[in-house]
Amino acid sequence: MTKPLTLVWNDDVLAHDTGTGLFDTPDPGWLAVPELHAENAERVRNMHAALTRGPHAAHIGLHEGRPATVEDLAILHDRDYIEEVRASCDDGRRFTKTTLVGPGSWPALTAAAGCAITAADLVLAGDARLAYALVRPPGHHASARTADGYCFFNNTALAAERARRGGAARVAILDWDVHHGNGTQTLFYGRRDVLTVSWHMAHGSWGASHPETGAPEETGAGDGDGYNVNVELPLGSGDHAYLTSFDEIVAPIVEAFAPELLVIASGQDANQFDPNGRQCLTMAGFHALGARARTLADRCSDGRLVLVQEGGYARTYSAACLLATVEGLLDLEPAFAEPLSFLPDPPQHAAAALTHVRAVLARHWEVLR
Repeated sequence: MTKPLTLVWNDDVLAHDTGTGLFDTPDPGWLAVPELHAENAERVRNMHAALTRGPHAAHIGLHEGRPATVEDLAILHDRDYIEEVRASCDDGRRFTKTTLVGPGSWPALTAAAGCAITAADLVLAGDARLAYALVRPPGHHASARTADGYCFFNNTALAAERARRGGAARVAILDWDVHHGNGTQTLFYGRRDVLTVSWHMAHGSWGASHPETGAPEETGAGDGDGYNVNVELPLGSGDHAYLTSFDEIVAPIVEAFAPELLVIASGQDANQFDPNGRQCLTMAGFHALGARARTLADRCSDGRLVLVQEGGYARTYSAACLLATVEGLLDLEPAFAEPLSFLPDPPQHAAAALTHVRAVLARHWEVLR
């Protein structure tokens, strides 16, 4: 009997060794005990354990994801870039200050992309209604030939493109990772068959590898004008801002777009104690996001829903937030109490930002309708 949630996993995702330092920068030499790089295998080991050994393991079936081939990657990434990444894994290389590969990275990169593609295949074939690709390294900052923000191949975008080529006429991507999904935005910026939505803290461009700003005014180009939605929020926006914007801004646009598949770029780094973001979402907030995603998929895409792991760098709390997300997806009551103190979540904190996003996107609602 098919379980309610199919977890797509490949052990090779653990083989990518990012080393130690001062979080994700090199060891300055004066630390007695360096931190692991923020994007480390242990964070995903905890997530895997939370789902397979946690209170809801009976609801979750395991499916081994296959490694992606060069042909799989080339549906969105340039072939010379793919070869550049592969060759770099042999000797090691930093593509940016925080984005590095070494021996063992290539199997992890191809396993991550392959698991995302496998999840899309399972849902499109009707072998699963709800599939979660638990992968690393993440992917949403990677574009056709650019590595950035720990990302090399865009796992979420590859799942969406696989679905498009597999017969889904329209795919919507919702990205609630704390950072702007700039690679995903760029890959689909001129297209109207893939709707891209990103919630993120207002961090702007961070250089040549991330020229996109994530501002609401980046709405798409040409045929894709109106099909890119950026919900840019101030630091510390909290549960209320995320859930209000989901209900009042994002859900109406997605419903008007009427996707045949919903893909979630599922990062937990918007949580209240993540080292790479301070959006202050709680476990309850992630539970509510999961529930809303499932309800939206039921309304728009006949329940077809794929989730692909992105960020989440608080090694234990991110696993708890993923558990809460899955509880929301499966309409389960929370089985684990919030372990950390709750930060205040004033509804007015992000009011001005949400007003601005609404104003920018208002004309595009009419396009989608």
